[in-house]
Amino acid sequence: MFNRILFVCVGNICRSPTAEHLLREALPDSGIAIASAGLSALIGHPIDSTALAILSGHGHRPVPHRARQLNREMIHEANLVLVMEHSQIRDVIRLSPEARGKTFLLGKWLHNLEIPDPYRQGPEAFEHSYGLIERAVKSWANRLPNRQ
Repeated sequence: MFNRILFVCVGNICRSPTAEHLLREALPDSGIAIASAGLSALIGHPIDSTALAILSGHGHRPVPHRARQLNREMIHEANLVLVMEHSQIRDVIRLSPEARGKTFLLGKWLHNLEIPDPYRQGPEAFEHSYGLIERAVKSWANRLPNRQ
């Protein structure tokens, strides 16, 4: 049973907070704790303004976000760790080797799709990443056992 899901990207200001918000919306009242963190987080920073604009443009109103640095305790507490790129699986496992069996690509169910980092790129890159994240989150939400 998955009751704690952790999304991981690099800075924790674009992709992982977007995924965190979308899964939280996809699974309301599920009892699943959903969080995010970054491998090289911009600690304390809010969600990137372009990422927020893209979310808002799609009708979302995410809760305020502050970037957090990934640590072993967060990984240990999570039942499922979802990352954006293959290299991030290696980075998570390097930090916490016991996470090997619970760390997957967010795009796993979409032929192991990687989600490109839109940071410091234009709105088109953010829109593209948003679309991929949205599809990938839906694919996970449809497979989570304690979905209501």
